[in-house]
Amino acid sequence: MKNSLLCLCLILIPVLSFSQPEEEKVLLTIGSHKVTLNEFEWIHQKNNTQNINNQPTTIEEYLDLFINFKLKVIEAENLGMDTLSAFKKELAGYREQLAKAYLTDIATIEILTQEAYNRLKTEVNISHILVKLKNNPTPEDTLTAFEKAIAIRSRIQLGESFESIARGTSDDPTAKTNGGNLGYFNAFQMVYPFENAAYKNDTGIVTMPVRTKYGYHILRINNKREAQGKVKVAHIMVAVPRGSGKKVIDSAKVKIFRIYKLLNKGESFSELAKKYSDDHGSARDGGELPWFGTGRMVPEFEKAAFSINKDGDICEPIQTNFGWHIIKRIDKQDLESYNELKHQLKEKVYKSGRAIIAREAFVNKLKDEYHFYTDSAKLSDYYSLITPEVINSGKLPEKLSELNSVLFSFADKNYDQSDFNRYILNSKSKIDKDFVEISVNNLFSEYISKELIQYEKQRLEINYPEFRYLMQEYHDGILLFEIMDKKVWTKAIEDTTGLKKFYETQKNKYLTTEQADATIYTLRDNSGLKKLSRMIKKRKQKEFTDKDFYVKFNHFSDTNNLTITHGTYKPEENYIIDQVKWNTGKKEYIDSDGKTHLIVIHKIITPEPKPLIEIRGLVTADYQDFLEKEWLNDLKRKYPVSINKELISKID
Repeated sequence: MKNSLLCLCLILIPVLSFSQPEEEKVLLTIGSHKVTLNEFEWIHQKNNTQNINNQPTTIEEYLDLFINFKLKVIEAENLGMDTLSAFKKELAGYREQLAKAYLTDIATIEILTQEAYNRLKTEVNISHILVKLKNNPTPEDTLTAFEKAIAIRSRIQLGESFESIARGTSDDPTAKTNGGNLGYFNAFQMVYPFENAAYKNDTGIVTMPVRTKYGYHILRINNKREAQGKVKVAHIMVAVPRGSGKKVIDSAKVKIFRIYKLLNKGESFSELAKKYSDDHGSARDGGELPWFGTGRMVPEFEKAAFSINKDGDICEPIQTNFGWHIIKRIDKQDLESYNELKHQLKEKVYKSGRAIIAREAFVNKLKDEYHFYTDSAKLSDYYSLITPEVINSGKLPEKLSELNSVLFSFADKNYDQSDFNRYILNSKSKIDKDFVEISVNNLFSEYISKELIQYEKQRLEINYPEFRYLMQEYHDGILLFEIMDKKVWTKAIEDTTGLKKFYETQKNKYLTTEQADATIYTLRDNSGLKKLSRMIKKRKQKEFTDKDFYVKFNHFSDTNNLTITHGTYKPEENYIIDQVKWNTGKKEYIDSDGKTHLIVIHKIITPEPKPLIEIRGLVTADYQDFLEKEWLNDLKRKYPVSINKELISKID
């Protein structure tokens, strides 16, 4: 409920207060809080609200909503609800999440998102050879791996078979069986540097070694094709365990073709999958698998699935490493439009290695904006003074501790060596004793980025008005929920005495429906209608029972000639009763459905208040509305509202 209300308030009132130049005209004053004309116009224009009649909200209607909202938020602030630790923690959490989108280069993110979409249109078939690198390799390790990769590429260039070299040299264990061929893939299925090399080189090219977190790759671009899209299929699988003998393999083949024969005779694919498929995860769903695209299934399965031409068609049994399969196409989908995928792709960009590019671009942008200056020559002091003994001791040498020269500055803030010293001590695990200079330089670059981003993070409300507006939304949305819960929702539920009192004053709003106590006599043969009418007239006097009527009118030849129904009926509950006037003692005849109905109204049951226990939820909701209205009246007395009516007419 809290999240729902927060979302509602964010839609209804996107910004409640933000700084405005003093010369702006004040549209309204609530207590001591002033709202300017510009502020209200911005809020009103941002929203496309409708009233209860689904018509555009008028300025006056919207102003009333705004005032009521502001009254509650101002009261929450005056009660100190915005000073509570739980409130501050929740708001800080929202800020942390919201800030992420502002602490990267938006333009670069947009470019990378568009690039990813363009790549989704094309699938690339690649073979590769991997020269593996361990985690945190030394420069010597890196150089050795690079030289090995260059030597391997030279052999390929001289005419040796890529596949045979891959089987003999690649550190990718799958190369021994596939000759290095990874099949088709598209965006986000490989690490970004690998993907870049695949898409930026033409078919037939053998690339220079490409560095990724795994090591160096030599890629051969085998083919490129238009993307296949996505397909949804069901399958029936007869499993063949790895290492099975000929007898097991032949038995599985016989079984799958028997199932295929049953399908061709018209038997249900779903039922046969449930009965025979060895893929138990999908069998219970009739063999259905999730949507998949290129590179998500073994090649044989993928090829067969995409080769089926129509929804509902099945393919002949095909064999994979898992066994035998019959595949049925359920649906196929081409690549969606950029606008449809944009949000999803952007999320992937933020979470993938691509985000590093945007982060670096953002840091460079901040350096320009805040006039970054560095004296990197001062780093030379660290190269000779940081030793393995220093790293192990956890303390910097005294000589280094005495240094206080400025290392870098931006936005009139200076960072000297003592600042960097503290950072080094906290990050000593990142210093490689064999490569101190490289480690120090990396730490220095990392420290600069961290400080620039932290500085920008603290200034988001100043630099980005929309961020300030959104934070105000979250601030006021949380307060609105807390104050409403305290003053209205929980109060209405817990105040049982007040609820009963409210019910007593309003119980005539919760009336039962008027009902008719009636009997319906239905004759299939209306020749006995007069006789039935006379008997009904004498019923009370003679104390006739229903059985007496049945004996009189139902014979062996037609035991259903007469039926009698007693009951109490609400309007629109019985189409026969609805056709007569509801008057006590009223008797009417109705012909319907080839039968004659004689209706007797015994009495009219007048509406009366429903018991509170039956309608507690409805009464509680009304009581909450009542409490809210009373509370708002109190708030308006506590915080007088003054409106500049002359300015209202100027709002578009």
